[in-house]
Amino acid sequence: MQRRSLLLTLSGLAMAAALPLFAHAAPTTLRVMTHSSFDLPKELLAQFEKDAGVKLQVVKAGDAGEMVNKLILTKAKPVADVVYGIDNTLLPRAQQAGIVEPYTGPASQRASVVTLGEGVVPVDYGYVTLNIDKAWFAKAGLALPTSLADLTQPAYAKLLVVQNPATSSPGQAFLMATIAGLGEEAAFDWWAKMRANGVKVAKGWTEAYYTDFSRNGGTRPIVVSYASSPAAEVFYSKEKISESPTANLFLKGGVFRQVEGVALVKGGHPAAREAAGRFIEFMRSAPVQEALQTTMWMYPADAAVPAVEVMQRHAAQPTSFDNPEPARMHSQAKAWTQRWTRTVLK
Repeated sequence: MQRRSLLLTLSGLAMAAALPLFAHAAPTTLRVMTHSSFDLPKELLAQFEKDAGVKLQVVKAGDAGEMVNKLILTKAKPVADVVYGIDNTLLPRAQQAGIVEPYTGPASQRASVVTLGEGVVPVDYGYVTLNIDKAWFAKAGLALPTSLADLTQPAYAKLLVVQNPATSSPGQAFLMATIAGLGEEAAFDWWAKMRANGVKVAKGWTEAYYTDFSRNGGTRPIVVSYASSPAAEVFYSKEKISESPTANLFLKGGVFRQVEGVALVKGGHPAAREAAGRFIEFMRSAPVQEALQTTMWMYPADAAVPAVEVMQRHAAQPTSFDNPEPARMHSQAKAWTQRWTRTVLK
């Protein structure tokens, strides 16, 4: 009896000792890295946790560029299992660095309005473009510009605020649109003329839109923003308005299409792989594709999900856009930004 008791005790101790190892091998936490603009209804995220049997650990890593940098710096010991927010400007860099691996589940085969790199599932897309303050132009009696060249004329002096491409994603996207739409040399010639015509440079979108844009008390009635911004103005208005106070200005060389996706992080925890795949499917589910339109103000990538009413009425999509080839964006982005800095700021 004493020997049996001793064996049972030793067996219990062995099982207890094994528990931490088992818990480590099968974590209940799914690590999701996103950019700072990630925003979905809490009830949707809670339902995913319940359905997948995991606890989400969402790490907002700042701007999308910062997010990719963090994944590259930690690739030897990944700090995430799945990543959302890598876009078409950053994907070539992410693939070259080897921080994502292909996902081949159902979401990767679903019909999409837009595409990304192989194995990276597109989630949403949007357009960086010019927004105008309609009331300002009506009061000034000034015709809207019909080309980027118009903005270099004296009548439009000191009317435009842009973001610094070295510190802002929309700023970088707009720079790339000018290069793709006008040609590299013509684009930097345009930027030089804009400097002479008083273009203002803000650090980021928030400063440009909420401080410098005349709609929000600033002095600049033209701002680099998003095609969905007029819809957001209506959605968040304290008064019930049927018309947006802002409008899009789709000019040749002034529209960039951004596509964002979700992907597996290479080297993520093996036991979290199934949950990571489920999160990718979740991001392409109809409820998420509908919700992101009025939380992140992007268009749904899923071809079967219609635009919500406010987006249909106030977020018209351009008929064309200007994006450099992805490989060229990746190889030239740094040089273009440095040249822009010399041309516009120095």
